[in-house]
Amino acid sequence: MQSSKHRSPFFSFSARDFAVTAGILACAIELCVILSIADSIDGFAYPIFVLAVLLVSRLTTGYFFGILAALFSVIGINYIFTYPYWAFNFTLSGYPLTFLTMLCVSLITCTMTTKLKQQERIRAESEKEKMRANLLRSVSHDIRTPLTSIVGVTSTLLETPNLPIAEQRQLLEDARDEAQWLIRVVENLLSITRIGDARAQITKQPEVVEEILGEVVQKFRKRFPDVSIRVAAPSDLLFVPMDAILIEQVLSNLLENAVIHGETTTNILLSVHQEGKYACFSVQDNGKGIPPKELPTLFDGSMKRNETPAGDGKRNMGLGLSVCMAIVRAHSGTMEAKNMGAGAEFSFLLPLSEEELK
Repeated sequence: MQSSKHRSPFFSFSARDFAVTAGILACAIELCVILSIADSIDGFAYPIFVLAVLLVSRLTTGYFFGILAALFSVIGINYIFTYPYWAFNFTLSGYPLTFLTMLCVSLITCTMTTKLKQQERIRAESEKEKMRANLLRSVSHDIRTPLTSIVGVTSTLLETPNLPIAEQRQLLEDARDEAQWLIRVVENLLSITRIGDARAQITKQPEVVEEILGEVVQKFRKRFPDVSIRVAAPSDLLFVPMDAILIEQVLSNLLENAVIHGETTTNILLSVHQEGKYACFSVQDNGKGIPPKELPTLFDGSMKRNETPAGDGKRNMGLGLSVCMAIVRAHSGTMEAKNMGAGAEFSFLLPLSEEELK
C-alpha cells in the first residue's frame, strides 16, 4: 500500500486513465479517417493528434499516458496518414520536429495538470485544517462549560449533605443535563473527525425513513417533553441509502437547535418527502428565526461565540450545524436554512437508490 501511494508520477497507471487515452486516440483516428475520405490533402492529422495529446495529458494522471499518446500519435501519423500510406518513412521532412513538438505539448500539459492537482490538494488540506481549528476552538469552550457546572453541582452536594431532597434532585437533574450535553458534543466531535478522515468510508444502507424519524422523535420527546412535535412522512415506504446513525444525529441536532436557538419554539414539524431523485428532510419550527447576518456562515462552523447570547456554553450552534453539513455532504446531499413567516426551516436532500426511482 505504501509503495502505491509514493509511486512516481511518470509510472502512474490506472484503468480509468487507460480508457480515457484509448477513447481519445480512437476518436482522433476516426476523425482523421473521415477527413481522409473527404479530402486527399495530407497534413490534417497533425493538429488533430496534437489536440489528442493535449487532451490525454490534461485528463490523465502523471506523465505516462501523455508521453504514450505522443509516441502513438507520431507513429500513427507516419504509418497511417502520411504518404506512403500504411508504411513507415522516417526520412520525412520535419518528422523529428513533429515528435519533439508533441512530446513538449505532453510534458508541459502533464506538468501543469500535476501542479494544479497538487494545489487543489493543498487547498483541501488547508480547508480541513481550518475546520479542525474551528472545531477545537468550539469544543474547548463547549466542553469546559458543562464540566465546570458538573464539578460545581457535585461539590455542592458533597459539602452540604443536609440540602433538602428537592434541591438535591434539581442539582442532580442539572448535572445530568450537562452530562448529556457533553455526550452530544463528543458525538459531534467523533462524527466530524470520522468524516474528515480520508481513510474513513460512509457505509450506506437502504433505510426506511419512517423508522429513522421514529427513533429521533422518541429521543427528542424524552429531552423536550414540553415541545410539541409532528411528523409527516409518505404513505408508502420510502427507502433512502444512508448511514442511519449519522442521519439520526443530523436530525437530532436540527431538532435541538430548533428548541435552544428558536428560544420561543413550542411546535416543530419534522417531515420527509420525495423530490424527484432525492428524499427531502425538513425541520420547521415556530421560534424567533435565524438572524439574517448569520445565514451566510451558518454551516461553516465559523460563528463567533459573542454573536450568540452570552453566559451559556450551549448557545453556539456553529459546531452542530457544521457537523450536519459535513454528514449530509458525505452522503452526496445538500443542505440549506431559511426563515419562514414564523420561525425557521432547515432542510437537506439525500439521493435515493436506483431501486426507489423505478
